[in-house]
Amino acid sequence: MHLMDELAIRDVTLRNRIVVSPMCQYSSPDGFATEWHLVHLGSRAVGGAGLVFVEATAVSPEGRISPQDMGLWKDAHIEPLERIARFVREQGAAPGIQIAHAGRKASTPPPWVGSGTILESHGGWKPVGPSAIPFGEGFATPVALDAGGIQAITRDFAAAARRALQAGFQILEIHAAHGYLLHEFLSPISNERTDAYGDSFVNRTRCLRETVEAVRKVWPERLPLFVRISATDWVEHGWDIEQSVELARRLGPLGVDLIMCSSGGIAPNIEIVLKPGYQVGFAQEVRLKSGVKSGAIGMITSARQADIVIRQDKADVVALAREFLRDPYWPLRVAHELGIAMPWPAPYLRGALDGNPARKPVMTPQEAKATARAT
Repeated sequence: MHLMDELAIRDVTLRNRIVVSPMCQYSSPDGFATEWHLVHLGSRAVGGAGLVFVEATAVSPEGRISPQDMGLWKDAHIEPLERIARFVREQGAAPGIQIAHAGRKASTPPPWVGSGTILESHGGWKPVGPSAIPFGEGFATPVALDAGGIQAITRDFAAAARRALQAGFQILEIHAAHGYLLHEFLSPISNERTDAYGDSFVNRTRCLRETVEAVRKVWPERLPLFVRISATDWVEHGWDIEQSVELARRLGPLGVDLIMCSSGGIAPNIEIVLKPGYQVGFAQEVRLKSGVKSGAIGMITSARQADIVIRQDKADVVALAREFLRDPYWPLRVAHELGIAMPWPAPYLRGALDGNPARKPVMTPQEAKATARAT
């Protein structure tokens, strides 16, 4: 088994194990996908990825991270997303979408503008969370959700999943990582509730488990369901890898097919020792101990590095984000570096590499004659 091998999950087969992570573009007026997203996501499908995820897509207006986040809270959002899903699929990749609620980290500006909460007087809104604990200095104190509010958000996730299905997506991911709402319920750092949604492990995981159950009722059995988690908070007495493994054990029977293993995001100014593949061990442990497929994320940039993750059974897929911002055609280049044949899109054949790093790019005799005439 290697990086470029197919992977079948339920009725969907990925052409390889390379995943384009959801990457917020902060470029969606009123939650709508635009031509920017079509080109951004479509080029990565052309580039050879097996699965291309649309960014964190808010299940309600209040669930947006920023005012320009992607949304699926109304039917009008379906049509432009349908166009993207169709194009991605036509290029041979599986179209996926991540649905999310930002919780106490909602109503914030794009990262290149600054941090903190956008005031309601400046177009922001009041964030919500499991407890009335702000994320950090400069962030608003969220409104603690009551049971009715929690159930309403669960319904919002299910409604967004139904719209994702109508838009033609093949894989759905529930965002329960990076300090956003579902992660906030999981972590003792942000959840100080004493009711059915707080205190014990069972109670802190209840919101996510109920969300998964609600989504699975509308998301067909034939299609895969992923959940993204922060495998550790990197904070003492916070959420950790042991709890992540136990969570995966409980999500599998509910219909979750793969756990994407990220980390952090629950608190600001956390010191994390960053190095290539620093989160791969989390994916390996979840996969080994829970029996649920896993995805490795975080500072995976080279062909050999990604291939080893798969060859050594550390994860079932590898997901990249920043590397795809630098190179939309990373899978095509990687296949060449690994000496593995991979079809190129016909319009790109004149620039294709033939899978053998020792040989030059492929050029037909006709192209060679045309090149000679041009020079």
